[in-house]
Amino acid sequence: MRLLSIIVLLVLVSCAPIRVNYDYDRTTNFENYKTYQYFADMNTGLSELDTNRLLDALDAKMAEKGYSISKTPDFFIDIKSRSYQEAPKSTVGIGMGGTSGNMGGGVSVGIPVGQGNVNREITIDFVDHGKKQLFWQAISESSFNPDATPEIRNNMINAIVGKVLSQYPPEQDK
Repeated sequence: MRLLSIIVLLVLVSCAPIRVNYDYDRTTNFENYKTYQYFADMNTGLSELDTNRLLDALDAKMAEKGYSISKTPDFFIDIKSRSYQEAPKSTVGIGMGGTSGNMGGGVSVGIPVGQGNVNREITIDFVDHGKKQLFWQAISESSFNPDATPEIRNNMINAIVGKVLSQYPPEQDK
């Protein structure tokens, strides 16, 4: 039964593509950054449980990459998110038309079928502590099921963080 749950979970996560856009200051020397901290007044826009899942996933992935949390950090992390519902992709068209001699006309109406997907956009900013300026940003977008189980939410957040941090630090021309 556990194997079936894992397979279903993997199918769900793989069907929900995670799109990430990155941007960074090309003049930044990323080797100068080894320690980080979160902004104290950060309002992620996520539930408290999802915020904790996200911070745990970020901490684990940052530790894998050799970064550590510090009371005197080299940079701060800020997180913001928003959820939105896409317009339905499927519609049913109803058309009417008529002609008279050389004249013609028609009316067509598209009626939405079903509901659009709920998506979540998460923005992660890395801000230089000394300069007080943004030096790296990732914006992820993925589908979101507000009724998902805690296990599915945790796995989805881990997948998002994995994809976001896969491009940090960016490869720079030497």
